[in-house]
Amino acid sequence: MLRHETVPVTAFQQNCSLVWDEATREAAVIDPGGDLDTLLARVDDLGLRLTQIWLTHAHIDHAGAAGELAQRLGLPIVGPHRGDQFWIDGLPQQGAMFGFPPAQAFTPTRWLEDGDTVMLAGHVLHVRHCPGHTPGHVVFHSPELQRAFVGDVLFAGSIGRTDFPGGDHATLVASITQRLWPMGDDTVFIPGHGPESSFGRERRSNPYVGGT
Repeated sequence: MLRHETVPVTAFQQNCSLVWDEATREAAVIDPGGDLDTLLARVDDLGLRLTQIWLTHAHIDHAGAAGELAQRLGLPIVGPHRGDQFWIDGLPQQGAMFGFPPAQAFTPTRWLEDGDTVMLAGHVLHVRHCPGHTPGHVVFHSPELQRAFVGDVLFAGSIGRTDFPGGDHATLVASITQRLWPMGDDTVFIPGHGPESSFGRERRSNPYVGGT
């Protein structure tokens, strides 16, 4: 059985997620933006064995600690889409700009494309490329969990910002309506910040994409 837990990290309260196989305790971490001591303490509490880092996008609060974590534990970094290369290259500058600890730039072990899959202890999650917030943003969807880890594409009652370099509002709305909604109204999503919601609820009530 696949399980997951959210661990808020950084001053931005970014929803870093742990996903693991209950039997083997093999785990992936999604978007380790910072606070590695807090994150790794929770990994130890749960008795998990981290084997992968998955990134939705390369903004500092989502990817700021990925390079250090990969180096410390010898883990592969999977994602995001290569459209976020310039954000990865700029991680040290992003960190300085927002008052984060020094962040390492890195080269992902594997870039992701729309339609790819990632695997964890035999469990398959589907990858959708959802640009708009950043050009290389991806989403991880687990039909088994009926969960989607959507980073900063969609929030409960809101959508991602599009005023950063490479952002585009129309592209973001298209990503949501064409690539998230088909996952089904009952799918619960874990956003990059704030509470969970479901695609059905947002289709009905979200002021930015409701009714689409």
